Amino acid sequence: MENRKPPILFVIIAFATVYVVWGSTYFFIQKAVHEIPPFLMGFMRFVTAGLLLLGWCALRGEKVLDRAYILPSAVTGFMLLFVGNGAVIWAEQYIPSVIVAIMVSSSPIWFVLFDRSKWSINFNTPSTIIGLLIGFAGVILLFWNQLSGGLSGGGDQHRLPAILLLLLASMSWSAGSLYSKYNSKGGSAAISTGWQMLFGGLAFLPGSVTLQEWTTISWSAVSFEAWSSLVYLILMGSIAAFSAYVWLLQVRPATQVSTYAYVNPVIAVLLGVLFANESVSAIQIVGLAIILGSVLLINLTKYRGIFKRS
Repeated sequence: MENRKPPILFVIIAFATVYVVWGSTYFFIQKAVHEIPPFLMGFMRFVTAGLLLLGWCALRGEKVLDRAYILPSAVTGFMLLFVGNGAVIWAEQYIPSVIVAIMVSSSPIWFVLFDRSKWSINFNTPSTIIGLLIGFAGVILLFWNQLSGGLSGGGDQHRLPAILLLLLASMSWSAGSLYSKYNSKGGSAAISTGWQMLFGGLAFLPGSVTLQEWTTISWSAVSFEAWSSLVYLILMGSIAAFSAYVWLLQVRPATQVSTYAYVNPVIAVLLGVLFANESVSAIQIVGLAIILGSVLLINLTKYRGIFKRS
């Protein structure tokens, strides 16, 4: 975690974790949020994950209460987990998860626009810009049939606010990720991640109390499926994948790390084919190929830069 130039195997494992695990979380969020209110679920998920991670660091003898971690983690946790992830949790109550996935997939574009210190590099690297735009187009193709049906399906009053909130969430996630990258004090990425999840989770509490979620939920009626989905989100979606994501931001270019937003929908579709007997259309196969090609283009560009400098 503390190595600024880690072995390439560590980087590959971290990317695989973020790609695969986060690709499955859309499904588990929608399963859980139908029985556990959104703000309450966000509070339970991130506070539990943060305490577990910080407790593990404390048992290892690390200085968990170091001030250098706390303020940057509070800002990052609020922007990423409360605004970024919280909007996803809320929106999945009212719009299909496929539309949520597409809206979230705009975040790599915001990474490029917000990363001002890298404008001279990113905007002078055509392959990166082309790869980002093609990747987003591939996501739209991947879900074209579901998207057209989802947008024409009724006039739910929550639909437009949910879509606008998801746009804000993508912007907040990108800005928060860049803040984390450039304001990290070094040291243990695990401690930073733990504090981010703890602060992000606590930010859900006022909303949960205001909406009286604690009093309206029937705990006995929450199914095993919803509880197991929440456990998966805590252990895999937060502790494993979010920790890998925060660490990758410190050791790899932000535009490369942001490609997770294109790969996650691909993983979601593949999991549906393998485990839910879902079918794949010809246009989805084209979308899959385009996405994977764009991610390969972006990644090869970044690694080629390393080889040239060496």
